Parts: sequence; structure tokens; C-alpha cells
Amino acid sequence: MAREPEKTSSPAGLTSGEAQVRLNQDGPNVPPPAARRSPVAALMRQFTHLLAILLWAAAGLALLSGTPALGVAIVVVIVLNALFAFWQEYRADRAAERLHALLPTVTRVRRDGSLVTIDAADLVRGDRVMLSSGDRIGADMRVEESTAFAVDESMMTGESDAVARAAGDPLSAGTFVVEGHAEALVTATGSHTTLAAISELAQAATRPPSPLARELDRVVRTVATIAVLAGVGLGLTGIVLGLQPTEAFLFGVGVAVALVPEGLLPTVTLALARGAQLMADQNALVRRLDAVETLGATTIICTDKTGTLTQNRMSVVEVWTFHGAVTVTGEGYEPVAQSGGRPAALALLPGISSTAAQCVVGRPISRDGQWVAEGDPLEAAIVCLAMRSGIDIDAIQPESRFPYTADRMMSSAIRRDRVSVIGAPERVFQQCTNTTPECTQAVNAMAARGLRVLAVAGRALTVGTSAQEIETGLELLGLLGLEDPPRPDVHRAIQSCRQAGIRVVMVTGDHPDTARAIAREVGLLLPGGPVLGPDLPRDDRELGAILDHEEGAVVARVAPADKLRIARILKQRGHVVAMTGDGVNDAPALREADVGVAMGASGSDVAREAADLVLLDDHFATIISAIRLGRATFANARRFLTYHLTDNVAELAPFAVWALSGGNFPLAISVLQVLALDIGTDMLPALALGVEPPSRRVMQGKDRSHPLITRPLLVRAFGVLGPVEAAVSLTGFTTVLLLGGWRWGESAQPDLLAMASGTVFATIASAQVANAFACRSETLPAWSHPVFANRALVFAVGVDLALVVCFLGIPVLAELLGGTWPSWIGWIFVLAGGLAILFVDALHKSLRRDKRT
Repeated sequence: MAREPEKTSSPAGLTSGEAQVRLNQDGPNVPPPAARRSPVAALMRQFTHLLAILLWAAAGLALLSGTPALGVAIVVVIVLNALFAFWQEYRADRAAERLHALLPTVTRVRRDGSLVTIDAADLVRGDRVMLSSGDRIGADMRVEESTAFAVDESMMTGESDAVARAAGDPLSAGTFVVEGHAEALVTATGSHTTLAAISELAQAATRPPSPLARELDRVVRTVATIAVLAGVGLGLTGIVLGLQPTEAFLFGVGVAVALVPEGLLPTVTLALARGAQLMADQNALVRRLDAVETLGATTIICTDKTGTLTQNRMSVVEVWTFHGAVTVTGEGYEPVAQSGGRPAALALLPGISSTAAQCVVGRPISRDGQWVAEGDPLEAAIVCLAMRSGIDIDAIQPESRFPYTADRMMSSAIRRDRVSVIGAPERVFQQCTNTTPECTQAVNAMAARGLRVLAVAGRALTVGTSAQEIETGLELLGLLGLEDPPRPDVHRAIQSCRQAGIRVVMVTGDHPDTARAIAREVGLLLPGGPVLGPDLPRDDRELGAILDHEEGAVVARVAPADKLRIARILKQRGHVVAMTGDGVNDAPALREADVGVAMGASGSDVAREAADLVLLDDHFATIISAIRLGRATFANARRFLTYHLTDNVAELAPFAVWALSGGNFPLAISVLQVLALDIGTDMLPALALGVEPPSRRVMQGKDRSHPLITRPLLVRAFGVLGPVEAAVSLTGFTTVLLLGGWRWGESAQPDLLAMASGTVFATIASAQVANAFACRSETLPAWSHPVFANRALVFAVGVDLALVVCFLGIPVLAELLGGTWPSWIGWIFVLAGGLAILFVDALHKSLRRDKRT
């Protein structure tokens, strides 16, 4: 609701009584509380997603079937996975809460005619607030009086430069004063501020399910359908064969439970955790676990410019005067350098640099042995130039300074009856009396090289000069060409994006010309790539078509709503969007994007809390490293999924043969043996496949254009490797039985059946060992990879074989599972199972390569 505080406030400020009434009406000056889900609800979510529900059902059915050990094992898997995932994501949804950190705890106001300090939460409409350099602005305000007053609004607008604010100009809560003094009138507090509106936008944006979550849902539904159908079919078959209905039910339940992929959930979770750890090692901190995989699916990156593509280290690299150009060299902000140019131009360098330095307040300072910018990097670069020219900065401080404003596009200072001016060339030239076509040519030439150009001018002031005339009748001294160099690894990173089929859009608050120059320099913008801003097409389809460009695109002068709109439009076009940001204004877009990427070194707390990934070094190249690891994680998911699905065929085959034979062929494996294979011997190799090092080809082509489960994967698991495991294991089972005297239709002796069943168990385990090495590549045979390139897999296989020995050699375990030590004939089939997998896998891959060529 709009209010008119200026009509109810006097220069003496509010009375204590008036302030209390308004505080009671509007409430305290604090942001609205974030709509957070309780930790209990977050934990419960880990127990109620689709795969967890399927496992709960399997555990319940296991108890009904009279196998409590099986039920307990499944419950342990569910609980451990849920606790692990909850711990990883516990702090993921607190962006709006950190808005409190942007507000000051105390502020100075006029109350009852006196200047007092109050808690910022007690600010009310109509309060007159005293602001000075370094103060954080605690509410929305309007400037009443100001002196050389400038505000850093980058967290709200994306602009990197401080903005001058004069009487009548608005101020936003959460911004802060970088220069000067002002008295301002509070116009809105608490939930009525612009900052609070951004908070509500951030909370309204919902996180979409990740591509991996959608794929896993599909996998689980498919496997669950197969398990239920197999259980029902075999249960009915049991009734036909003469089993009692209760026995048939329990048998069908056991089959269904055996086919549920108990190891899939922890394997996926730990693979994502491993990817998150590797990303952290490369300065990319993952705050939401499934963002690891989503990064690998990224098809378009919307990136900031300053500090992400560039170093945010402004420096003056060229000075132009009427007597020639001067090239300035130096390392960063260190005020020592060599300059080269015509002697006449060199002689004028101290004069132009001194004039420019008087108009700014930023400084280069030495900190821990390194020269860095204090304040605005651009202003520090100008002062650095003066220091390199031999100027004593402390000796040239002006008596008064008029900061840069957007309407004037210049700043000025007065010292000893002389005015110094620096600003945009087109505006400064209008106030100069000595400009020539040569000046414009110099500006164009410097801009064409991607430099930011500022004009420097000055004149002597005469008695009676009015304030309106101070910045007129100037003499142009020259031009400064400033450079914010791109990060050295950005060009290579953008090339990697193109090789990977990932498009890059620069989304920045800077001027279109500056953005265009940097985009071209780093290779982001190729010929034909569009540059938009500040007015974007209103039609979403038109804007989406322009941005979805192979040659790259630039969007300049963006507003917070623009970034949010861009993310939504690109997602509607089918893209998986990664969006970078560092300010409060970026929070809604970071949450809307599939992957929000915040700057850790220079970003705001709100942006970091809203993001899925935080770049600890702010480098664009770090995003590409994270995408590479995300793709590797997806490839590993396909590896261990193939591994998991393969032995499902071998585990189901004995039940199918038993049913199809009408019970004349003994059941080769028990339900508990199937669980021992899934949870015992298969788990560690699957986890080891989840940490397989990335392939050199992982960033070549659109590897993520296909789903997690594809027809070739299913053919390989269900049509090639699985049947080989089933055939060898059942052949070994039959051979052991026949050599032991069993005949078709007879009941096998318990000892003989246990030995034959142990052969099946060991053969499937052996084949899965070979399968683990075969799954390391979708195109090359197992022996093409160095064995110890994945040491985790070598260790897992060793443990796997040790477990097989325990399950078959320890009497108590052997009796529980129903399989004992194989005979010497059985061991031949155990070895044959592994060799057959390696041979058939290599043949299948060779045939696929020949077919593609």
C-alpha cells in the first residue's frame, strides 16, 4: 500500500510517539521470514521418493515371506542412503534468510529533534536517516540532502560502478554508501522494501527435478514393473505346479524382492557424492547433490562478464593526447611501470593522470605483498596511473568532489580554483572547446580494441562561476583507455563448450559495447552472434530464438526480472540451463535455472545460498571443469546401471527355467543367494565404477543428448551379457547335477543340490567381476584399459572374491544361503563365466564399431 511519509515528517524528524505508532502499524524493519521446510520434512523426503518406497515395499514383503534377515538388510540400505543424502542437502534452501545479513544492526536517525542511534529493526516510515561512507542502507529511502554522495547498487542492479545519488533519488535497502554524506527519508521498511520483493521472487521460483531424478524414476518404474510381473507370473506358475496358495504367494514375493535393485540407490548417491568431492577439489562447491549430474546435462550457460570471464582488474593501458599516444605497462595495480610514446606525450602524462585522479576515490593498496584495488577497480586503476607518473596522491586531494551520475556521465573535482573532469567521451566532448575529428577517431580506434574509453578535461575557474557552469567551457587534455583483461583460461574453456555442444550467453549489467568487445575477445561471440540490451523483445519466442544461437549471444543492461525471464524461456526451449550470478538480484534466476552458479569470492550470501554450485575462485573455467565431472558422473551412472541390470537376467533365469519345466528342473538359486549377490558381491564393484576417471572424449559432442537408459544399453545388458551369465551358470548347474547322478524330474539330493547351487552363485559372481571391467567402456574391450587406472575397482574385486569364499566356505553362511563349495567341475564353469563375459563383450563392441563405420 502506497504511503506518503514526506507529508508527515519534519526536518527535525519524527517524535518518539509517532515512531512507535508507525512501528506498531508496519511491524519491525526485518525481511519477511523465509518459507522453509522443517529439517524433519526434509529428512522424510529422503524416505519417500519412488525408489525408497519400492525398497520399503520389498522389505515388507521380505518379512511376509519369512525372511527377516532380508528385510532388515533392505531397511539398513534405505536408512543409510537417506541419512547421507539428507546431510548433503540440509543447508540447500536458506537463500531468503541470509537477507538479514545485508541489513545494518544500528543506524543514525533524527528523533525528537536530536540525532540518535537506534536498532535498524526500529526504523519506520518518515524517519530521517543520516548516511555516510561505509554505511549499509537499512530500508528503502529517498535522498533529501547530499554531498558527493555515491552508492554501490551492484547487488541490486548488476552495475559494477558506484552510482551518485542526489536529492529526490531513491535508495534501496541492502545497498551501501561508498562516498559522501546524505540525509534520507525512509519510504518503506520490512516486507515493503525492494529487497523483500526480491526475496519473495526467490522463494516463488521452484527447483525443477534434475535430469537424473527423472531418469531414475523411469528406471525404477521399469524395474518395478518387471519385478512385480515376474513375481506374479512365477507365483501363479507355482500354483499350477501344485504349490499351496500361501507357498506360491511367498515364492512370488521372494522373486519380486530379489529383482528389486537394492544396491542402485546407494550406488547413485555415493557416485554423486564422489563427483561433488572432486568438484570441491577444483574450487566448485556443490550445495545440492543431484546438481553434480545436472551440470553434466547442461546445454546452455548464461554467464556474467566482470569477474567471471574477466579478472575484474582494471588498468589504464593507453593514454592519448594531442601530441601522441602513450602505452602504459605494469603488473596489476602495482604503481611502477614503463611507458612508451612520443616525448611530448610523455611530458603531458603527469598532468592528465593527476587531473583524472582528483575525480575518483578508489586506491591501489599493498596487502600481504600484493597490490590490489580498494574501492572501485576502475578508480584504483586511474589513481595507479597517476602514481606511475610520479604523482603524490595525498598532495593533490581536492577541496570538493562531484561524483559520477548517469545523466551527466562524468565526475569532477575542484582544487585551487581549477576544475578537473573525467567521463564518457561523448558527454565530455560536448563541454570542451578544443575537440577535433582526431579526438573522435582516437575514441573509435581505442573502442575497437575493446578498451573502455574515458575523456579527461579541465579548466581554471574564475570568480563568479556558478555551479551550473563548473563543467562547461573545458579544455580536453586527452583520453584514457582502460582494460579489464579476460581470464587467461576463458578462451580455451569456451572452446571446450563448443566442442561439447554447449552454448554460452553473456548476461551482464554492463554497457552493450563493453560486453560485445569482451565477448568477441574471449571467443564467446562469433560473427553473426546477436547483442541485445537494454530493451529486450517482448515476445518470449522471439527472444528465445535470438538467444539460442550457435555463435553465442550477449544480453547487456539486464534487470533482475530479465535474468529470471531468460532462464525460463531457455528451459521452455528444452535447454538445461546453468545461470551464474553474484548479487541479491540474481537469486530468483539462480533458483529458476536448472543449475544456479554463484560466485564464492565476490558474490553475496543470498546468491550463494540460492545456488546449487558455488565457484570458490569465480572462474568461468571452473564451471567447465564441473560440467566435465558432471558428464563423467553420468557416464559412470550408465556403467554401473549396465553392471546392475546384467546379473538380473542371470538371477531371474533359474526361476524362469524352474517354472517353464513344470518343476522338473530344480531351482538353481535361492532368494537369499540373489540378495547376497546384489548387496554383498555386486555393491563394491558398482561403487568403484561410479568413480571411474573421466574419458578424454567426455567433452566431445553432445554426449548428454540421450537418456540414461538407451536401447543399446538394454540390448547389452539383457540381450548379450545377461544371457551369457545365465547360460554359463545354468550349464554348470546342470553338469554338476548330472555328474552327481541326478536325472530329469527327480528331486536332487540336498548335498548335491547345494554344491550345484554354489556353482551357480560362484559363476555369476565371477562373471560379474569380468563384467565390472567390461563396463569401464562402452566401446573398447576390458583389456584396453590399464587395470590399475581405477584402483578402487581392483580393491572392490578383491573384496568381492573374498566374500564369495566366505559365503560358500563358511558353513553357517553356506547353510543359510543354500549353496556350498563347488566341485572341481564346478570351478571350471566359474572360470568360464568370467572368460565368456570378456570374450562376448569384446565381440559385441567390435560388431557395433563395424556397424557404425
